Amino acid sequence: MHDMLSAIERYKATYLPLVPPILVAMLNNAEAIKGKYDLRSLHSVLSGGAPLSKEVIEGFVEKYPNVTILQGYGLTESTGVGASTDSLEESRRYGTAGLLSPGTEAKVVDPDSGVALPVNRTGELWLRGPTIMKGYFSNEEATASTLDSEGWLRTGDVCFIDNDGFIFIVDRLKELIKYKGYQVPPAELEAFFPDKEAGQIPMAYVVRRAGSTISEKQVMDFVANQVAPYKRIRKVAFISSVPKNPSGKILRKDLIKLATSKL
Repeated sequence: MHDMLSAIERYKATYLPLVPPILVAMLNNAEAIKGKYDLRSLHSVLSGGAPLSKEVIEGFVEKYPNVTILQGYGLTESTGVGASTDSLEESRRYGTAGLLSPGTEAKVVDPDSGVALPVNRTGELWLRGPTIMKGYFSNEEATASTLDSEGWLRTGDVCFIDNDGFIFIVDRLKELIKYKGYQVPPAELEAFFPDKEAGQIPMAYVVRRAGSTISEKQVMDFVANQVAPYKRIRKVAFISSVPKNPSGKILRKDLIKLATSKL
């Protein structure tokens, strides 16, 4: 952090790409940072790797009112290009990855039937455009399963596109929970463990705030009031922290191992 902030001050940097944990650190330590470093040159930050919450966006805007917060989405296979927000107003469509990048086409496809879906329907995001890779080096099998004959890249990301063209990444296709035939994105529910009757059961790992005594039932009731019946939480476990990678993505594989190890 010191090297980064010092470089902004020394070189009068105006644009800062980062991942959510760095942005959150800048938010949580804003007063100390602003007291030590001259960041007046900075006018934009672009966050990628994981979505930003409403609380983080608004908190950052409050602490750094002269810095515009932007978000982006892309893959290695698309040369980092996919979608982005280009203004604070767009970033305030909380949860969005933004609008499609110039020259890029997208469609949302039903993962079971392969049929293209209309707006506001959830399915796998496919991208096509000049930035899409030619294929994986020396791996024809992987290339064939990722790129179709028309040049569409199967991203493996589950999303929907709203009426205004904003993309909302819901989760990874391979991580969808299959509950009694329904598809439940774990990004909404955070973890799951196997169940003989249902196949898999939505499960929540919760980190209590200091002094909180919230119960398993309270968590399940809270979620039940906001989601469809098949998305309801069936089990809750309280942990000290949620495992994440350096870019801020939740390590669900670690949570799955934790859940299944207790079966």
